[in-house]
Amino acid sequence: MANPYRELFSAPGAKGFSLAGLLARLPLPMTHMGILTMLSELRGEYALAGAVAGTFTLSMALIGPQISRVVDRLGQGRVLLPATGVSVAALGGLLLCAYYDAPAWTLFVFALLAGFMPSMGAMVRARWTQLYRGSPRLNAAYSLESVVDELTYIIGPAIAVMLGTTLFPEAGPLVAMVLLTVGVLLFVPQKRTEPPVQSAADATGRSVIRARAVALLALTLMFGGAIAGTIDTMGLAFAQDQGQKEAAGIVFTVYAVGSAISGLTFGALKLSTPLPRLLVLGVTGTALTTLPFLVVNSIATLSVAVFFAGVFFAPTMVTIMGIVEKVTPAAQLTEGMTWMIAGLQVGVALGAAASGQVVDSFGTRAGFTVALVVGALALLTTLLAYRHLRAETERAAVRDEEVKLAVGG
Repeated sequence: MANPYRELFSAPGAKGFSLAGLLARLPLPMTHMGILTMLSELRGEYALAGAVAGTFTLSMALIGPQISRVVDRLGQGRVLLPATGVSVAALGGLLLCAYYDAPAWTLFVFALLAGFMPSMGAMVRARWTQLYRGSPRLNAAYSLESVVDELTYIIGPAIAVMLGTTLFPEAGPLVAMVLLTVGVLLFVPQKRTEPPVQSAADATGRSVIRARAVALLALTLMFGGAIAGTIDTMGLAFAQDQGQKEAAGIVFTVYAVGSAISGLTFGALKLSTPLPRLLVLGVTGTALTTLPFLVVNSIATLSVAVFFAGVFFAPTMVTIMGIVEKVTPAAQLTEGMTWMIAGLQVGVALGAAASGQVVDSFGTRAGFTVALVVGALALLTTLLAYRHLRAETERAAVRDEEVKLAVGG
């Protein structure tokens, strides 16, 4: 049986842009945790550190889709370098303000501007889509990207914390700046795989988030991301409550492993099930796997619970990206994918914050209820969106068939 992931890289240039994209996307999780570590070390104020780091993440979630919208109009080559320049300069300003003990408001200003960091995950997915649109290999490519996302969110924060605590406080964001610069400088010159700018006639003229299907999918991912954010907070809080704070890393790793295994397996399958139905199945599984959180009583049982929660995450993410590729005009695809990633980022931040508040107010075990609530909301959103998504994907399939007939004729 052929290895679908080896076949992916048979396309000329695939290895080059995927490796450069990996370097350029590590800075996102590194920067958030790097800012948190840096300011907690230099200022000793966790509230300030969390607020500034949160400002960066929220800024990127809001600015990222706008950058991608310009990318769809002008091309990756013309937009990524200046956007990266703004982000790197802002991060440099943030480091200087932190080092020289500048007023707190300056930290928020530079954290906001650092949000110009482009969504490299969306840029890489856009190149895979250009290579394999209409091919079964595209599902494997999206699955691979989902796993890469998981790995960056495991490796990135760990590197940032290690650098900030063993070298000097500013080391995490500084290395993130270097990786972002090098990654983008390697990524942009690879013109052979850069998606061509589509005709403006193919675009709707308005932000793609205003399309009902895209908004519903982003909302679903936001709720799904909130589950991941809750696991982040609760893994740490529960481990501390058990007197095994160092074991929190095991919980996070198990969650990522579950997601990675299922993502790679899902990508290797050749499924004929319609994407909207796969989405309902995936989100249903995601919601149901939050129920065991209520009965965990040890690190071992929590690890088992988060493993199965992770099993449904990657396939759901892959399915959503597949639907976005079907229902979004080609001239707005990068923006559409970036909104999905932004929804996920916002969800992670909200889930972590909400579960933290619940833990502080009602105790550790109560924090798990946040996962149940957002899981139910994700399922409700998916069920309400099902008919519309089915109609949109069927309409897209008809359009694709008409295009094939026209080209064939």
